[in-house]
Amino acid sequence: MDKYLIVGLGNPGIEYEETRHNTGFMILDAFAKASNSVFEDRRYGYIAETSVKGRKLILLKPTTFMNLSGNAVRYWMNKEHIELSRLLVISDDLSLPLGILRLKGNGSNGGHNGLGNIQSVLGTQQYARLRVGIGNDFPRGMQIDWVLGKYSHEEMETLLPRIETAGELIKSFALSGLDVTMNQYNKKS
Repeated sequence: MDKYLIVGLGNPGIEYEETRHNTGFMILDAFAKASNSVFEDRRYGYIAETSVKGRKLILLKPTTFMNLSGNAVRYWMNKEHIELSRLLVISDDLSLPLGILRLKGNGSNGGHNGLGNIQSVLGTQQYARLRVGIGNDFPRGMQIDWVLGKYSHEEMETLLPRIETAGELIKSFALSGLDVTMNQYNKKS
């Protein structure tokens, strides 16, 4: 069975729930719930498994905290023998407006500490990442407060349908591959 590692970035702990920096966790929570999968606390992260038309999806929410996410990604890629081309990392992105989805097959970390650590640990920028816009409506010098702040009710109304779309994108990535999925979903938002 073809296996894929789908990683949602975030920070563990109740104090980080529904914060902008935990958008990756939120997407995987919704995806797991929709596929009747349950996360278990395992080594370096919460793991859930599901399948889509004969493809096994291993969902990972690292518990290493954002800045050390690469350790969890490397561990689960090695443990499950997952190729780099079958890794998808989901992260929040300050440079995109709220709810905008951008899928790329490589590139810089854009200043995102989680992506930067994954890039450093894996030794490459050549992996798929789904960036989810969280906006940047904060005063100068308040970036940390913004990313660790909770979404407002109004922001959640914008974000929830995009979380659903991200779930469709995950399935497309596993079934149709990176290029087809980029062409289909990068135009939608």
